[in-house]
Amino acid sequence: MSRAKTNLGDAVWDLPPLILHPFNERIPPTALLENSKAALMLSGLIPGDGTDQEDLKQRLLAGRYSELRMLFFLGKDVFRWLEQCVDWSSRITELSGCDIHPQSFAGLLTESPPEAVKEKLVRWGVADHASIFARSIGINAVFADPPAIGTLTENLLRNYHRYGDFLFRCYMDSQPHDALGPENFRFALYASGEYSRLLESEWEAK
Repeated sequence: MSRAKTNLGDAVWDLPPLILHPFNERIPPTALLENSKAALMLSGLIPGDGTDQEDLKQRLLAGRYSELRMLFFLGKDVFRWLEQCVDWSSRITELSGCDIHPQSFAGLLTESPPEAVKEKLVRWGVADHASIFARSIGINAVFADPPAIGTLTENLLRNYHRYGDFLFRCYMDSQPHDALGPENFRFALYASGEYSRLLESEWEAK
């Protein structure tokens, strides 16, 4: 459960960067499109194409499973960053009186990231970043490894986004923590390849 934002005055700290790695799921965009079409046909929002209903359902569930796996791997990167932020904050004297936990930084990421981070996500085509990061955190809070598709019920696969939302709330409520705001904490967002090139250019400049 989060508390009111801690008053840290005008102090501004730079957090470790959040680095996102490629998922390596090898799912072509056409497959994701076909899965979306299957969902629309099953719901009656677009006309069917003659495909058997059971085949459409299996295509839908396979698509949902791929999406869940991608959120899981995204969550691994996010949890790595949360741990780095907690470790960093433990060495800042001015923050020693604050009740800072991974949930503090999870709230910062999902509710009020810096404007530069939001703008970059939009350029990447990520519109609802809050939900995506929240669900990735929720899924990683309960799974140590990506679950096999055969271990998941049809209900969970169809509605994994709702389960992810509730799991995130459970994660946030599992530890009382201080809320943090972008007025005091900044961080940068990079794709892993982009960050590697940035480090190389800094090394070459030395």
